[in-house]
Amino acid sequence: MIYVVGIGPGCYEQMTINAINALENSDVIVGYHVYIDLIKERFADKEFYQTPMMGEVDRCKKAIEIAKTGKTVSVISSGDSGVYGMATLVYELAEADIEIEVVAGVTAALSGGAVLGAPIAHDFSLISLSDLLTPYQLIKKRIDAVSSADMCIVIYNPSSKKRSAYLSECVDIIIKNQGEDIVCGVVRNIGRENTEYKLMTLKELKDYPVDMFCTVFIGNSQTKIINNKMITTRGYKIV
Repeated sequence: MIYVVGIGPGCYEQMTINAINALENSDVIVGYHVYIDLIKERFADKEFYQTPMMGEVDRCKKAIEIAKTGKTVSVISSGDSGVYGMATLVYELAEADIEIEVVAGVTAALSGGAVLGAPIAHDFSLISLSDLLTPYQLIKKRIDAVSSADMCIVIYNPSSKKRSAYLSECVDIIIKNQGEDIVCGVVRNIGRENTEYKLMTLKELKDYPVDMFCTVFIGNSQTKIINNKMITTRGYKIV
């Protein structure tokens, strides 16, 4: 049996009950070492198998190998296991006779959105700026498409040492379609110690320093700042 578990932003209190139950019912927990470190203390009686960045295939193969011995295994992802997580890879690699259950988690668009207020209360798109698995030209094409449709955008993996210019370049595309006064927000360390957020305009976002611990929220034409929170209105008539 393999559970593919989304552990949310990382703290125990923001995990779903189903996620906690799956981990408690597992013999072995498999994951990226950073995510293992977030939960290891709470599940100290479990066996752990961890790999560094880029070890996703090895992780899933190991989980399948362990499951074949009759043990119950949890493969963990931060956020939700089906949103930029490990669920698809487990399904791709596993044989038909292995039972798999995907356990939903809370992705950063939701947990970070709660910090900001209600930034994605209407149609929105999730886009990762990581080009490890998606060509950058395709990423920019998607940014252009959703911003031209006046959709809110949540950006994962906004910057790294090799991709320091990507967010600025994508902001230029959005400004072309939306103008530079669109309300934006950046949340750092969602659900962990020192969670913080900053509200700004799209113009200000262009040069705002972000890293892999940040999630970026870009509003649409109906997004406002209300009581220092980022709110995308849904169009209700308020009398």
